[in-house]
Amino acid sequence: MDEILSSLRPGMLVLDLGSSKGSFARDATLATTVRVDREVPSELAGQGLIIEADAAALPFADGCFAAVIMNHSLEHFDDLAGALREVGRIVRADGSVFVAVPDASTFTDRLYRWLARGGGHVNAFVSARETAAEIERAIGLPLVATKLLYSSLSFLNRRNAPRPLPRRLLILGAGYEWSLFLYIWLSRKIDRWLNTRTAIYGWAFYFGRFESPVDTTPWPNMCIRCGRGASASFLASQSLISRRWWGPNTFRCAHCGATNPFVDDARGG
Repeated sequence: MDEILSSLRPGMLVLDLGSSKGSFARDATLATTVRVDREVPSELAGQGLIIEADAAALPFADGCFAAVIMNHSLEHFDDLAGALREVGRIVRADGSVFVAVPDASTFTDRLYRWLARGGGHVNAFVSARETAAEIERAIGLPLVATKLLYSSLSFLNRRNAPRPLPRRLLILGAGYEWSLFLYIWLSRKIDRWLNTRTAIYGWAFYFGRFESPVDTTPWPNMCIRCGRGASASFLASQSLISRRWWGPNTFRCAHCGATNPFVDDARGG
């Protein structure tokens, strides 16, 4: 979504829809950020433009947002068609929309729904082409790019899991980072060797107007603690990669400092 956020100018509005605690930091863009969720976390009440509202009935004027971010939220919307119509109404004709959703056919999403007993996922997306076409028809902005997303398994991290920890998490290494590290490393290797999809999470879709080309190269390097992804070139430029002859190569997350298995973008494993 950085391609959108970095291009916005002061005075513009960007909507973070279904954001919970926020999909991006406020300093990620010069535009004014408006966050909307059905329930606002109590710790965020009174902090900036955070509004309680239903995605299918947004309290905003037509065409007032230069951009809309829906980062892992569409799968939770009860009225998906209504929410998409509202996005099409409130975004500018020359605006941009970013959507990230899980692929419900993947191991990662099935694991999440099993662990969280559904996890609030009421919409199952299994085709990138059909999902993008549905969104495109509803919001009235053309699809510009699609990007494959890898899983970070950060939802299994005991630092992020709700308390008390779900009993089912005990079967999965109790959420300790060593177990997530091992799975991430193995899944990338297995997918490369057997042409499977155990490391895949879903897709990101880009609609509307973009000032520069969207980078559609998949990023297999995802942080097991904060869930952020990074390109291999960025990690190398920041000297965050440690290469070893005797064990897995690793990278240190620039955002939270966690140690993760590293793989080259082009190889994926």
